[in-house]
Amino acid sequence: YQYPLMFGLILAFCWCSLVCCSRIYMGMHSILDVIAGFLYAILILIVFHPVVDLIDNFNLTYKYAPLIIISLHLALGIFSFTLDTWSTSRGDTAQILGCGAGVACGSHVNYILGLQLDPPPHTLPLSLSSLTVTVFGKAILRLLIGVIILLLTKVAMKKATIPLACKMFRIPHGDVRRARQRMEVELPYRYITYGMVGFSLMFIVPCLFHFIGLS
Repeated sequence: YQYPLMFGLILAFCWCSLVCCSRIYMGMHSILDVIAGFLYAILILIVFHPVVDLIDNFNLTYKYAPLIIISLHLALGIFSFTLDTWSTSRGDTAQILGCGAGVACGSHVNYILGLQLDPPPHTLPLSLSSLTVTVFGKAILRLLIGVIILLLTKVAMKKATIPLACKMFRIPHGDVRRARQRMEVELPYRYITYGMVGFSLMFIVPCLFHFIGLS
């Protein structure tokens, strides 16, 4: 979509500021952590931006891309869980990796089934449509339906994965909070649950919108 450059810069600055300040406010990271993370993000952007189209094309078109995506994200999750003590950051990391894997797999399925193709190059950039009562109401309805489906997906997967992980690794599940502090429970719970949330976001919810005429 075509939008003013200054608007995009202001939005990016505000979003980054809120994320960074929230980390400090919640006591999750120090100011030095945030600065280091910001610089690291710039480094990642410099390295990956030139090849992002190649990676995207691989995720969408390669036959075994979902298997590679899931394996890679799962390996990164296991690697990041090598902490001596429990930390909420471990769960957050698994949650981000699982959601990313689900989104990538959902995009792959959409492409294979021909459900969401990119618009033709000659139609780009798209212009923002004018805000009318109909457009606003449709957007709110899509938001409500989408959020409800994602919440139901999260609740269903949580109820299924935590007892299953506890049973597999013979961990008492009477105290769910204590059980989730174990890597054997937290990793599959976060990864599978938010992987399904990401998959639903990219595939199931759009299919539902198309079926009920909200696309």
